[in-house]
Amino acid sequence: MAQPLSLLLVVAEEQSRSSVVQLLRSQSGWAVTAVTNSAEAIVQLKSKAFELVISEIEIGSIDGWRLARLLRSNVLQSAASTPFILLSSTYCERITETTARAYGIDLVLPLDQYQKLPDYLQQHAEYPINHQKKPELLLVEDDPDIAELARRILQPFYKITLASTGFEAVELYKPDTYTLVLLDVMLPGMTGQQVLQHIMAIQKSQSVVVMTAHAGVELAEEMLLQGAADFISKPFRADQLRKVMEVAAQREDFMVSNQQFGHKVQALASSESRYKALSMTHQRVLDHVSTVVMELDNRGQIQFANKAWSRFAGSAGLNFPMSHYLADQDKLLWQQQLNFLFSGRKSHWRHELQLFDYQGELHWVIADLTLLSGEGKAGLTVTLENIDERKKAEQELKHLALHDTLTGLYNRYFFDQELNRLAVSARKNQEQHALLYLDLDHFKVINDSQGHSQGDAILREVASLLSAGLGKDDVLCRVGGDEFALLLTHCELSSAEQLAQRLCASLQQGHYRIADRVYKISCSIGLSKIDGSASEAQQYLQQADIALYVAKRKGRNLVHCYTDDDQDSGELQLSLQWSHQLQEAIVNDQITLHFQPIVKVSNGAVAYFEALVRLQLDDRLVYPGEFIPALERAEDINLLDHQVISKAIAMMHQYPQLHKVAINLSAQAFSDARLLPLIKQKLEQYQVDATRIIFELTESASLSNIQATRLMIESLTQLGCEFSIDDFGTGFSTFSYLKQLPAHSIKIDGSFVREMDVDQIDYALVKSIAEIARVLNRKSVAEFVENERIFDLLKELGVDYAQGYHISKPMDIENVKKYILETIT
Repeated sequence: MAQPLSLLLVVAEEQSRSSVVQLLRSQSGWAVTAVTNSAEAIVQLKSKAFELVISEIEIGSIDGWRLARLLRSNVLQSAASTPFILLSSTYCERITETTARAYGIDLVLPLDQYQKLPDYLQQHAEYPINHQKKPELLLVEDDPDIAELARRILQPFYKITLASTGFEAVELYKPDTYTLVLLDVMLPGMTGQQVLQHIMAIQKSQSVVVMTAHAGVELAEEMLLQGAADFISKPFRADQLRKVMEVAAQREDFMVSNQQFGHKVQALASSESRYKALSMTHQRVLDHVSTVVMELDNRGQIQFANKAWSRFAGSAGLNFPMSHYLADQDKLLWQQQLNFLFSGRKSHWRHELQLFDYQGELHWVIADLTLLSGEGKAGLTVTLENIDERKKAEQELKHLALHDTLTGLYNRYFFDQELNRLAVSARKNQEQHALLYLDLDHFKVINDSQGHSQGDAILREVASLLSAGLGKDDVLCRVGGDEFALLLTHCELSSAEQLAQRLCASLQQGHYRIADRVYKISCSIGLSKIDGSASEAQQYLQQADIALYVAKRKGRNLVHCYTDDDQDSGELQLSLQWSHQLQEAIVNDQITLHFQPIVKVSNGAVAYFEALVRLQLDDRLVYPGEFIPALERAEDINLLDHQVISKAIAMMHQYPQLHKVAINLSAQAFSDARLLPLIKQKLEQYQVDATRIIFELTESASLSNIQATRLMIESLTQLGCEFSIDDFGTGFSTFSYLKQLPAHSIKIDGSFVREMDVDQIDYALVKSIAEIARVLNRKSVAEFVENERIFDLLKELGVDYAQGYHISKPMDIENVKKYILETIT
C-alpha cells in the first residue's frame, strides 16, 4: 500500500478549519496535519517535510503571504519547491494572480470555494503543480539580432514566444494567453500597426509595448492612441526595456484588477466588513505601483489617491482639487473635459498634461480619465503615468532634426521651412523681411592646411559670434560647410544692410587661434528682401546667393544687396558662361570621367566604381566644384546629366573592367521628362545590363521632393537599376523620410566618416546610420575613408562598402585597368 502524502493545513477560525479538515481527510492518499496559526505552522515546517501546504491569509503574526515567502527561502525542512495553496476570504482575480506570482504561491482559492480542493489535490497527484509559472510574452520582431537581444534581457522574467512576421504574430495570438506583447513597428508584409489593430479587435485590454526607431516617434504616438500601452525606441538599453515592460505589466495588472475590483465592490456592497477587507487588499497593491491612481468627485476634488500621488504631490496632495496642480495652459482644457464627462457627452478621455509636483517642478504625464456612475453619484477614476523620459527623448530627437550638430544652430531643413513661412507671410500680409546669406572667405585654405577638426572649431566660434548680435526673433542657420543664412523678420533692407556690415566687421576683428598660430577670418554677405514678389521662396535664396557671389567677386569681406536692376551681378553671367562652355565641351568631347573604386568592407574586393565628371578645358582639368553650382543656377544641369549618363554607359560597354558603376544625378533630374527615355535608349544601344548601374542622388535633393524621388526610384528600379542616397545624415530629417524611399543603399556623409576614429560623436552617428540601414534592409556605404583605422572601425560596425583615398583616389580609365590587374595579382 502506498505511503500517504503529508499535508499541512493552517486555518485560524475553528469552524472553517474543521470543515476543511473533514473534507481533506475524506480524500484517500493524504495525511492531514491541521494547525491554527503561523507560529504552530513554522514549528511543523521546521520539524517535518510536507508534500503540500494549504494556508489562510490571516493566521497570526506572520500572514499567509509571508509564510509562503518563508517556505520559498529554503530554510525549513520542507523543500522550497513545495506547492503552496492560499485560501482567501476576500478575492480579486488579477490582484490575487499578481501578488501570488510575487510571493511564489501556486494557487489562490476563495475560502468559500474550499469544496474545490479535492479536484486540485487530485490534479497535483497526477501532474505536480508548476511552481512559479512565468507570465507569457509574445515577442514580434523580424530582426534576429534585436529579437535575440530582447529575449536574453526578458528571459528571466517571462516565458517568451517569438514571431518574426506580422502574419505569424496574428496566427499565434489568442485572447487571454499573453500577459504582454512586445511589437516591432516595421515588419515585413503585415506592419506592426496592422498587427496592433488585429490584437485590439480581439482583446482591447491587451497590454502591447511598441518598438520603434528614432524616426518613428509619430507613428508610435498613433499606435498609443490606437491602444498600445507604451513604446520604446531602438536601440535600447537592457534596463530601459526591463523598466518599460515592468510598467506595462503593472498597467495590465492594474487595469484588469481595477475592473475586477469594481465588479467585486458592486457585488459585495451589502457586506461592509467584506468590502473593507477587499478594499485593503486592493489598496496594498495600488500603493506599490508607480502609476498614480485616484478618484475625483464631480467638482474635480480628489476623493482617493494611492501613495504614488503622495510621493508626487506631498502630504497635502488630497487638500486641493486636481486643477491646482495643472500647468496654466492645461487648466481650461481640463475643465472642458470634466464638463464633457460629467454631462455624459463622453465616458473616457486620455491626454498628455503637465503637472506641478510638491517642489514646484513641472512633469509630463498621460492622464486617463474614466467616468464612473452609480447610486446617483458621479465620479471619475484617474490614472497618471509619468512620461518625462519619453518627452525628453522626443525633444532631443526634435532638436537633432532641426539643428546642426556641429554648431548648435538651426540646420538647412529648418531654414527652408522658415524661409517658406516668411515668403508666404510676406505675400499675404504685404510684409517685408530680409535674408542674409553669409560665406566665410578662404575658409577652405584653413580647413585643408590645418585639418577639419581645427576648421570645425573655428566654425563653432564663428557661430557663437554671429549669434551674439542678434535679436530674439532673428533666425540664424548653418546651411552648408562654411555658409550661414540669417532671416530677419519685419526688417527693411537698409536695416538689414547695417546689421550685415556690423557682422562683417565683427568677424574681421576677431582672432581665431589654432595651436600656436592666430588666423583672421572675414566673410562675404549677400542680401535679398523677402517682399512677396517671388513666386517661390527659393527665389529669395537665389537672389541672396547671386549677391553673395557679387560680393566675393568684388574682393570679399563685403556686403552686397540684390536688386532686379543690379548691373554688378556678374555671377549670373558667369553661370551662363559656364553653360556655354559646357555645350562647347560636349561638342569637342572635352567631358571625361574618372572612376573611384568602392570596395566591400568584409574582404576588400571592388564592388563597383563611382563615375566622377571632369572638364578638360585649356589644357587643365576642371573639377565639378567649379562649374556645377553655376550650371545649377543657370538651370542647365540637365545637359550635364545626359552627357555623364551617356558617356558612362558607353564606357561600361567598351571597358568590361567597369563591371558596375554608380552615376550621380542632379536635383533637377526629377523634372526632366527626357531622362528616363535616354537611360532606356542608351542601355539598349550599348547592350548594358541595367543591374550594373547604380544611380546616386544627394540627401538634400531627395528631400526637396519626396514624391518625385519615389517615382524616380520606382521607375529606375523597374528597369533593373539600383538607387542610392548620397551624403546621408547631413539633415536628420531624412530619418523620418528614409522608409518612404525605396532606395537600395545609403552613402554615409563623409563629414561623419573622416574623423570617426578620433571623434566619438562622429563614430556614434556612423554607427546609428549603419544600424538604421541594416534594420531597413539597405546597404550602407562610407565615403571619405582616409586611413586603415577608419576602415577597421567600419568593419566592426558592419558597414557594407567603403570609398576614399585610403582605398584609391579617382582614376582615369587607363589607371582603372592597371588597378584591376594589381588587385587581381
